[in-house]
Amino acid sequence: MRGSIRKESDGTSGADGAAVSTSRPSLALFALLGTVPALVHLAAQALRAQGTADLTQVLLMPALAAVLWTATRAPRPRLVRLALLALSLSWAGDTLPRFVDGQAQFLAMLGSFLLAQLVYALAFLPRWRRSVLTRPPRMLPYVAAVVVIVGLCAPAASALLPAVIVYALAICAMAVLATGLGRLGAVGGAVFVVSDALIALNTFEVLALPAHSVWVMATYIAAQVLLVLAVIRDAERPAAPR
Repeated sequence: MRGSIRKESDGTSGADGAAVSTSRPSLALFALLGTVPALVHLAAQALRAQGTADLTQVLLMPALAAVLWTATRAPRPRLVRLALLALSLSWAGDTLPRFVDGQAQFLAMLGSFLLAQLVYALAFLPRWRRSVLTRPPRMLPYVAAVVVIVGLCAPAASALLPAVIVYALAICAMAVLATGLGRLGAVGGAVFVVSDALIALNTFEVLALPAHSVWVMATYIAAQVLLVLAVIRDAERPAAPR
């Protein structure tokens, strides 16, 4: 497990033709319901209350998905639909490892989040012209991060090294493409890289920070929230004239 190892209705349409949700009270309610388990979870991690941490962790992504769903309105654009799928896969990564032990626990988490990163990357791909892909020098920090993290983990990764490399490339691609959603997306993608780097460095006994699980989950929650906010903002963009 990751921690353990709107506008009123006026016909406004998003970039892909979806309107922003009209229900601000509902959105505020879901945002509140998402904030509470996040705060309780981080407190439980800090206090090492594992039962509470486990319970609240499986609520995080459904709550965030509810915020995204409420903030947008049918017909939801491709970006929103794929982001919802990525959140579902992230929920699987938070949940499935509880049902297995040993190395299978790490692989269940890695596999679920690998799929989540690939879906996020696919969601962000149409915005690549607004991303750092068009400015190669700005990609250097992402490439450097992958090289450093894989290099640090490689000695202990052993047979898992190919999986680590594939995942590192996937999350790097997601973070690079997330820059196409603007500053929120760029920061969200970068923070996601930090969160998963902390997991890898701890798993392979390279680095263990004080309250390591709190840092992992705080950065994970922040990254997902920022990506969802970036998706919502992108959905609010007026449709491009045809």
